[in-house]
Amino acid sequence: MKRLFLKSVAAAAVLAVCGVAFAQERTIKFTTQNPKGHPLVMGMEKFAEIVQAKSGGKIKVNLFPGGVLGGDAQVVSAMQGGTVEMASLNSGILASQVKDFEVFDLPFLFANGKEADAVVDGPFGKKMHAKLEAKGLVGLTYWELGFRQITNSKRPITKVEDIVGLKLRVIPNAINLDWTKALGANPTPLAFPEVYAALEQGAIDGQENPLSVIAANKFFEVQKYATLTNHQYNPQSVLISKKFWDTLSAAEQKIISDAAAESTTYQRQQAREQANTALDAVKKGGMQVSELSAAELAKFREKMKPVIDKHGAASPDALAELNAELAKLRK
Repeated sequence: MKRLFLKSVAAAAVLAVCGVAFAQERTIKFTTQNPKGHPLVMGMEKFAEIVQAKSGGKIKVNLFPGGVLGGDAQVVSAMQGGTVEMASLNSGILASQVKDFEVFDLPFLFANGKEADAVVDGPFGKKMHAKLEAKGLVGLTYWELGFRQITNSKRPITKVEDIVGLKLRVIPNAINLDWTKALGANPTPLAFPEVYAALEQGAIDGQENPLSVIAANKFFEVQKYATLTNHQYNPQSVLISKKFWDTLSAAEQKIISDAAAESTTYQRQQAREQANTALDAVKKGGMQVSELSAAELAKFREKMKPVIDKHGAASPDALAELNAELAKLRK
């Protein structure tokens, strides 16, 4: 019995180091738009730490936060070309590659983070990421950015009419242009690294992002008003260049995949903890924060319906699958 136990221990030790043995010296550039201290960057740091441990230091992950390698569109192109290995970005941005990803940007889709986790971690999320391989990208996991809120420098928003005429920066894709227009605002697509300067210079009146992003990027320095709308939840796709992925051995791919999975739990925990503290941070930074009444929130939802109908019709199968998953969760 003792001999069998020792054999088991030895076998486990061999398995534990086999990934290290088959890992080559490699360097990965991993980028995101948000600055150091943001939950996405904390997830990247955890991922890098796990990869280093699992590869015995052979695979090094260099982090490039703050959009220093360019906007999301540039980064996607660089990953497809193999000059950037990894990125974390809004899943909805990938609609430019695979139309079905647009469903992730539909307003008022998820009721809470628990619903979102179940959908993206389940068959639906995996199927969506699998569609990217033909576009030169491999989806590893989904991280969390959080529910989006609206800020501006002009006036408090306590009813739909208060948004009319505001020039709002949005993520550059069709659904965001349309929901902003549906509320009577003027959408201004901008790459994220340009947003702070545009707000500071008055080129735009406001923007919309989760509170953690607003706090981490100190938008309270150039914005006076915030409104808790929870109008959108953006899963964050953690992607790796397929060109790079295909050069990895099976053992190396397992190291990367396992590190992505392990860092996801940590990243989401950090995102949710920071969401709880970011509200205090923006208030301390001088922002006046408003909440919508149930009646006004219902008006917001009503104005969004034509947008959901229009963009849902462009990806009917994906939307039907997603709604079926949500229906099961809500029973």
